[in-house]
Amino acid sequence: MLIGAGALGFMLWEPHIEGRNAQATLFEIYFKDPFLAYAYIGSIPFFAALYQAFKVLGYAGQDKVFPQAAVKALRTIKYCALATIGFVALGEIFIVLGESDDRAGGVFMGVLITFGAIVAAAAAARFERIWRKGPGIL
Repeated sequence: MLIGAGALGFMLWEPHIEGRNAQATLFEIYFKDPFLAYAYIGSIPFFAALYQAFKVLGYAGQDKVFPQAAVKALRTIKYCALATIGFVALGEIFIVLGESDDRAGGVFMGVLITFGAIVAAAAAARFERIWRKGPGIL
């Protein structure tokens, strides 16, 4: 829950201190910046995957290690990670083709997010494969 709360807090706080929005009103910050709106829409798969991860941890905490719902949650996590990669890739195109003088920071952040999403998708796919085979595999 701390990761989700921290991510949401950062997403709401950061636009107020960012260079071009430092003197802007709330309306200008949140409704006149298409990239910011895209970032908020692109964050939906992250929060959906986080919710599914809590569900999987809840099943493990209840000693329900191999229910079909856990396999479905892992599949959802995998698809959310792939959706995040897609959103980041389109965002990177927006950054590279934009008019910014400092593209390197945005591109690097995109690479970091993509790497994390690839790791999450691979782990979810691996655990899904293991859990689909059942308790005899461990």
